[in-house]
Amino acid sequence: MISLTEHDQKMLSGDQGEACVLAMRILTRSASLMGARSLVDITSAHIDGCLYHGQASLDFVDRLVSGGGKVAVPTTLNVGSIDLIHPELFKGDRALKTAGTRLMEAHAELGCEPSFTCAPYQLKNRPVFGQQIAWAESNAIVFANSVLGARTNRYGDFIDLCAAITGRAPYCGLHLSENRHADILFEVVDFPEKKESRDIYYALLGFLIGKQAAGRIPAIRGLPLDTSEDELKALGAASASSGSVAMFHAIGITPEASDLETAFGGRRPGEVITLDLRDLSDARTALSKGRPGEKLAAVSVGTPHFSLDEFSILGSYLDLMEKPFKVDFYVNTSRFILWQLKENGLAEKLQRRGVTIVTDTCTYITPIMNDISGLVMTNSGKWAHYAPANIGVSVAFGTLWECVASAGYGEVWFDGQ
Repeated sequence: MISLTEHDQKMLSGDQGEACVLAMRILTRSASLMGARSLVDITSAHIDGCLYHGQASLDFVDRLVSGGGKVAVPTTLNVGSIDLIHPELFKGDRALKTAGTRLMEAHAELGCEPSFTCAPYQLKNRPVFGQQIAWAESNAIVFANSVLGARTNRYGDFIDLCAAITGRAPYCGLHLSENRHADILFEVVDFPEKKESRDIYYALLGFLIGKQAAGRIPAIRGLPLDTSEDELKALGAASASSGSVAMFHAIGITPEASDLETAFGGRRPGEVITLDLRDLSDARTALSKGRPGEKLAAVSVGTPHFSLDEFSILGSYLDLMEKPFKVDFYVNTSRFILWQLKENGLAEKLQRRGVTIVTDTCTYITPIMNDISGLVMTNSGKWAHYAPANIGVSVAFGTLWECVASAGYGEVWFDGQ
């Protein structure tokens, strides 16, 4: 039985309109199924359901709109089906474009910020340590819990929006301190230290951890202490894709893992798994179907969305690469980051060099790329994991520098091969 506050009861009784009644009914029923005894106030929400998957998703949001619904807390939106900034990039059918656009607009009518990014932690206002939030989108969830130290469960379509409408979430799972300790330890040996070539190894490590964690919270010991947020982003996104990881602890790096004892809450690790460079190299071989010299159809990076720092690195690589691109080169990012790129002049430089900047969506879920008939190269573990099934491509997996160089050659090129 869920214990409800007086404010909760008023929302259920209709004091704040029909949309709030519907949201509370769904939220309280979900909380009961999750084993929560009460609800908790949240400070923000991030909504995953603005990607069009069928009429049911649009019907649900339209019902909230017609019922006078408005979000009760600052609420950001995940990627949609259309790049509303560059609609000319869309290559799908008209019906999908119409429905996808309407779904994105309907969420904005509820008062959500039209951010349309899978990386809301890159926005100006982001959660701080200890804040209770209700976020959806797998990589955003794991980043918020692990890197920011905010608290959210894995929320999916509809319940995330119900939490945003009510400002409440089920008080259970990762919202509670006792459930945030690590269960399994991954000892990382011989992890690459050189920043210029280590970006994909974080994704590969996340890919392996996700597959072996089996629903447990992993702790990772052995990562370089100068590991960046973007590298943790890649690790978390890959682990969430391969194994539904919602939180990890990087010893000496993430805020709830100052040391091993803190990460495990004073307990001993239930299991210890050692991963070395050979394991990571084997994972790369398994993930990449491209071999050196094979012709490329395109390059796509920015899944999760590229940060300003990643664009800066890309710009420096373009300065080193004198060849013009022989294949299309796509970078997925948010409109917030694009605005900053236009302010500092980097957007114009990238576009002159043949980079297509995609906002509001991602190339592995929306028909944007001109050619998917052959290999597509990426440095994203998440893109490599999902794109073959989603859009039917084969993937070559390489570092960002290898992606840039390969685009110049028009074929797969791996450093040192």
